Amino acid sequence: MKKVKIWITIGLTVVLSGAMFAELQPWSEHTRVTASPQLTNADEQLDQDSVPTFGTVLLKYGASGQDIYELQGRLKHLGFYSGKIDSQFGATTLKAVKWFQSEFGIKADGSVGPKTKLKLYNATKNWKPAGTAANPNPSGSNSGTKPSTDKDKDKDKNSQMSSSNTMGLSENDLKIMANAVYGESRGEPFEGQVAVAAVILNRVKSPSFPNTTSGVIFQPGAFTAVADGQIWLEPNDVARKAVQQALNGWDPSGGCLYYFNPKTATSKWIWSRPQVKTIGQHIFCM
Repeated sequence: MKKVKIWITIGLTVVLSGAMFAELQPWSEHTRVTASPQLTNADEQLDQDSVPTFGTVLLKYGASGQDIYELQGRLKHLGFYSGKIDSQFGATTLKAVKWFQSEFGIKADGSVGPKTKLKLYNATKNWKPAGTAANPNPSGSNSGTKPSTDKDKDKDKNSQMSSSNTMGLSENDLKIMANAVYGESRGEPFEGQVAVAAVILNRVKSPSFPNTTSGVIFQPGAFTAVADGQIWLEPNDVARKAVQQALNGWDPSGGCLYYFNPKTATSKWIWSRPQVKTIGQHIFCM
């Protein structure tokens, strides 16, 4: 009889425990379901922040889509591409890619791989898309810029640089900067020419140097192009674009105040400066 009572007691305990678990289970499941979407949203936001600028596919002639839209937009932002933003990798885009690659010291094969994508992204961090590949022209504009006319093209090129001027520099300042970049670094990769322009601007901002571009450029012994007269050569469009990109905030030198060519440098002092990077034939240092 005692054994029967024990078994009955055990049975009742199991039944009551099951009922309690059944009552608690909906609350537990509700808690899990409510918390889960919050984690998912956070994960999705992290994934969006981690998405690369371009896709991983090699971009070649004949390709189309969102990556080509971005490619054309970034090249146009730098002035290498003058065609319509149509998301089609055609002859005009191919020419622009090869021009960009040649100026940035990349093999000019017209194929846009990881190295070209990285260089292009670093040079156009201020670029923002105006639309998408499906709707590249949402506001009736071409990549967010006013269509150029013959009259626009005839405007003074120094005025074009002034449009990106955030330091209050005069057109003469910008002209002499382009002269200095051309005299000091023509023949260097485009990135190296932007770095030279950036060094000039870094010196203007530094309390250790004159606070004007002319003061920096014509400081005695500062630039070889001043000493040998090459400062007065007429700069080309590449030098002007290099100045414009430096004004836009791109500094490939990483904030450097000096640079030199190790093959031609005669100053022992310059070798004592902390070296940051080499671009083309120039070593940039602090």
